[in-house]
Amino acid sequence: MINIKDPADCCGCTACASICVHDAITMKPDKLGFLYPEIDKDKCVDCGLCERVCAFNDNYDSSLNFKEPIPYGARHKDMNEIETSRSGAAFIAISDYILEQGGVVYGAGYAEHFRVVHKRATTKEERNEFKGSKYVQSDMTGVFRQVKQDLRDGLIVLFSGTPCQTSGLNSYVGKRLREKLFLVDIVCHGVPSPYIWRDYLDYLEKKQGSSIVWVNFRDKQEYGWGGHHETFKFKNGGGGKMSFTFLFYKHIMFRKSCEKCHFCNTKRPSDITIADFWGWEKTNKDFNADDKGCSLILINTEKGKKLFDNIKDRMNIIPVDLEKCIQPNMKYPSPPSRNRNKFEQEYSKYGFEYVYYKYGEEGWRYKIFKFFLDIRKKAGKIKRKILK
Repeated sequence: MINIKDPADCCGCTACASICVHDAITMKPDKLGFLYPEIDKDKCVDCGLCERVCAFNDNYDSSLNFKEPIPYGARHKDMNEIETSRSGAAFIAISDYILEQGGVVYGAGYAEHFRVVHKRATTKEERNEFKGSKYVQSDMTGVFRQVKQDLRDGLIVLFSGTPCQTSGLNSYVGKRLREKLFLVDIVCHGVPSPYIWRDYLDYLEKKQGSSIVWVNFRDKQEYGWGGHHETFKFKNGGGGKMSFTFLFYKHIMFRKSCEKCHFCNTKRPSDITIADFWGWEKTNKDFNADDKGCSLILINTEKGKKLFDNIKDRMNIIPVDLEKCIQPNMKYPSPPSRNRNKFEQEYSKYGFEYVYYKYGEEGWRYKIFKFFLDIRKKAGKIKRKILK
């Protein structure tokens, strides 16, 4: 039976729980809401399937991969799709094609109170919920089994997620059913805590005296593609900018497995990898001149190449030198905050508002830091003027 001694050894993909025919494994949340397998020893027959299916290790299957991925910069030809997507709407082009073939699409959407979950879509309207970034680890409960059933029913399936999720699904599905399964992963920075996100929304609603009816983890229309700010709207008509981003970039609430991610390389566990194309200007200075956003596409397998050939006419694309588009998280995992464990302990003991004001941008520590930072910036401007 699977035995997680170190939380950093489990990414929460649910492959182990999904493969257990005796339903002896249940995914249970830890203090931050990250799911881990819990074994019912009365049901377990010690068959070892859960251990064998685990693909969160350096030996994950990359047997179908090219020696090196084929990189492209891409922007959808429909500007509305770009403006309502995270980057250049490459995912929309890919998923539109799958749906037009009668297939189904899986991606990150919302359940009650904007809880991030993986969902199934059979129409473009349903699929549109998967647009945009969700900077929270999604709940995958039951999804792998649903994907396998779709494949057994003969459907084409597109699954998009983090590389640890696609690696787990690939291992769970197996080679026999893999032919009609298209895997698309993202270049992942790390997955934040579901409970911190939940409590943050509760905090905002309490402060505003109204329920939240709309969220955008990365509001490109308000702040541009290069900016990274969340926005929200309340039922009573209020709105504003979130500061969840500040905690995200501190790496203080990531799942512990993120600090030892096995997929921070160019041997991706998917047919296609998509990401923001940072550094696009090194390849073509006019490609994203309007700052609306552009996608980086890495074609990793022959099947991914065939899929790309079928959808490339929907986008403006440019070939890219792989060395010019390598991002940090394609080379190494995001380093954890030195306060990561302390953050979790204090959250568990004192609650959300305590850690939010201590580590977030509304606390006095941040305000003092920002005060002196602003002084340094002003001093730097004055110095540059004098030197001129």
